Amino acid sequence: MLVDVIADSVLDTLELVPFLFVTYLAMEALEHSTEGRVQGIVARAGHAGPIVGALLGAIPQCGFSAMAATLFSGGVVTVGTLVAVILSTSDEMVPVFLAHQEPVGRLLSIMLLKVVVGIIVGLLLDAVLHAVRHVGNPKPHIHDLCERARCHCEDEEREEDTFSEQASGDATHAHHHGHGHWAIVRSAAVHTVQVTGFILLVTFLFGLLIEVMGGDELALLLGSHPVRATFLAALVGLIPNCGASVAITELYLDGVLGAGPMVAGLLASGGVGLLVLFRTNNNVRQNIAIMAFVYVVGVVVGLIVSASGILF
Repeated sequence: MLVDVIADSVLDTLELVPFLFVTYLAMEALEHSTEGRVQGIVARAGHAGPIVGALLGAIPQCGFSAMAATLFSGGVVTVGTLVAVILSTSDEMVPVFLAHQEPVGRLLSIMLLKVVVGIIVGLLLDAVLHAVRHVGNPKPHIHDLCERARCHCEDEEREEDTFSEQASGDATHAHHHGHGHWAIVRSAAVHTVQVTGFILLVTFLFGLLIEVMGGDELALLLGSHPVRATFLAALVGLIPNCGASVAITELYLDGVLGAGPMVAGLLASGGVGLLVLFRTNNNVRQNIAIMAFVYVVGVVVGLIVSASGILF
């Protein structure tokens, strides 16, 4: 049984590798061509920060949520903008969907829901904080961040760029950008290998679970407890690793997770944004509150999707 599960898992995963590589190649090319511009756009967005952040967060770029966390810690963007980015960030959902050759409309509908939720929640959060606690636009303090990071910058502009790059680079699973076409190919290859490993692991564990429990019993177990599945999926989504979104997406595509739990998990799955937030922001209580808020939003929206019977 074990040999059969391993063989099936390897074969199923290898079929996805070419699609993953092509997808990541396109994503890396996009990221290199827009490097530095996105940060400036978000920083200059002002009150429209959550709208801009949610829209840009949906673009499949590596480490965007990490950049947003760094900007928030430096007082450049509002908490609503940060939350909007985390909620809309697609992380590894896009390449996994494309690798499975799922209908593009299905993928876009999920991404649109994440963006809409990010915009609404981000704007409401900023408005409530402004009305109740009189929290206005943040005051940039990149210099303080740079001092804590000991990056010895020579001027404020360099401080912002250096710290953002350092914070993102430390947390995004050893993802370092170089220059030129070879760097794009190399980064795409690294991402492909990493995500392939996660998919192989999830496929193997899921296949083993099916053999032990039976596919019908497992589907019935999760399907009969959609509320529990929603809370668990959102909790898994908080794990600051691309494996979280890979697992949630794979289980959804395999029919194990319903639309509600899938949405809850993917809303909470903001890449490494929360990890970078805890690294760059000294206010631990604030960090925990933001993480808990993202989790609650994911669960609430997931439950609404389940109750309304929305299918993707």
